[in-house]
Amino acid sequence: MRRLPRGGVSRRFDAELLAALDMAYGLRPPAHTWETLPETFRATLELPARIDLAPALLFGARRLLVQLCGWLAARRAGTTAITLHWMHDVMRPKDAGTSGALTVRTAEPMRDVEHLCRLLAEHLARVTLAAPVGDLALTADEVHALHEHSADLIPQASAPREALRLVLERVAARLGPDRVLQPVMREGHRIEWTARWTAWPATPAPAGVRIATDPQPTWLLPKPLRLAVRDDRPLYQGPLQLLVGPQRIETGWWHAAAAAEGDTGGAGAGSGASGVAATHKALRDYWVAANEHAGVLWVYQERFGGDRGGWWLHGIFA
Repeated sequence: MRRLPRGGVSRRFDAELLAALDMAYGLRPPAHTWETLPETFRATLELPARIDLAPALLFGARRLLVQLCGWLAARRAGTTAITLHWMHDVMRPKDAGTSGALTVRTAEPMRDVEHLCRLLAEHLARVTLAAPVGDLALTADEVHALHEHSADLIPQASAPREALRLVLERVAARLGPDRVLQPVMREGHRIEWTARWTAWPATPAPAGVRIATDPQPTWLLPKPLRLAVRDDRPLYQGPLQLLVGPQRIETGWWHAAAAAEGDTGGAGAGSGASGVAATHKALRDYWVAANEHAGVLWVYQERFGGDRGGWWLHGIFA
């Protein structure tokens, strides 16, 4: 073909054939057509046989996860939520429905095939199929840009231990999200309201959360403990000496309506601090106190009158 006259080849065929020959012999630079990736990911797979048990779906789901991670790598992104869909066989019970789905979430964006497979396996172990499954589909529900880091040129001699977040994700998938809790910080002057325990993985706290710079205890009591008083001095394993303070807070008045509706905001100590059931308002003077038997404590004086006043132990410094 190359030895034929170029004019005759161009008239009998077209210029694309001559361009291909020139690129094959290095006479012109190659021209590539770049692959355009779809904005969303959805892949399907027809199973070679009908599957009755949910854990067996992992065999086909792994092939879809490999495609997903390739799509994420090309987009330099990671996913925090994927959904595995399955379609029931035509010969199914009437009440089984046509399909089912399982959504898996991760604590942070990732595209690790092995971890996603292990996480999906934990979830599938607790699923019971309503009918035999013949087809699978995988979608990426939440996709985020992934900040990549340079890898080592020389591999490590020994594989590093599995990251804690990966272990917690598998434990939460196995035992249930309500069994693995994570603290999320939020702004507030009442220390019992600054941390809320939510199911793992929790939505991260917004950037710029301001943390108090005053002395804060290492250990916070679940509910403040009322202290006895002698000669206007609080007692806890003996008289307490006030070292640092007072740190005065007057806050929480806006939570009165929420408290009446039964919303404690995830901090049971907020209403129990002064025995008030209808408000979360706090009028406190905090002190760092100590004695030779109890150590360093975090106490406050409630500036309400009557039974709501007095001294309370709220935390212990290590």
